[in-house]
Amino acid sequence: MKRLIIYESVHHGNTEKIAKVMAEVLKAELKRPNDVNIDSLKDYDLIGFGSGIYYGKFHKNILELIKKIRGGNNQKTFVFSTSGQGREQYNDSLKKEFTEKGFKVIGSFACKGFDTYGPFKLIGGIAKGRPNEDDISKAREFAMKLSLYE
Repeated sequence: MKRLIIYESVHHGNTEKIAKVMAEVLKAELKRPNDVNIDSLKDYDLIGFGSGIYYGKFHKNILELIKKIRGGNNQKTFVFSTSGQGREQYNDSLKKEFTEKGFKVIGSFACKGFDTYGPFKLIGGIAKGRPNEDDISKAREFAMKLSLYE
C-alpha cells in the first residue's frame, strides 16, 4: 500500500510533529503542498492532508492544492489539524470537500498546538507546550487505526 501525507507547518512546527509520527506509523512519504505533483496522487492508496488552523481554516497552500484535485476514484484519505483550540470540527470542511470529489474519508484527527497567530500573539499565545507527548501518542494511535484499512 502506497501512502502519502501532505502537510503545511509554518509557525511552531506543531503540524510537522504530528505529520512525522503519523508517517512513521503508516510508512508514508511526507510532502509539502508545493512539492506535490497532482498527477502522481492517483498512485497512492491513502493520502493524508493536514495543517495548522488559521481563523478556522486550513493553511492556504493546502486549500489551493485541494482545489486542483479533480477526482478521488474512492481513494482513501484522512484529514488532520493542529490549533490553539484543537477542535476536530475544523476538519469538517475538508472532509466534505473530499467526499464530494469522490474520496473515501476514513479518519479525522485534531489536537492542540501552540498558537501565536493573530490576536493570540498579544497574550503570548495559547496551548503552550502542545502538541505534547499525550497528543503525539493519540496521533500514533490514530495512524495505527488507519493502517487497518488496507
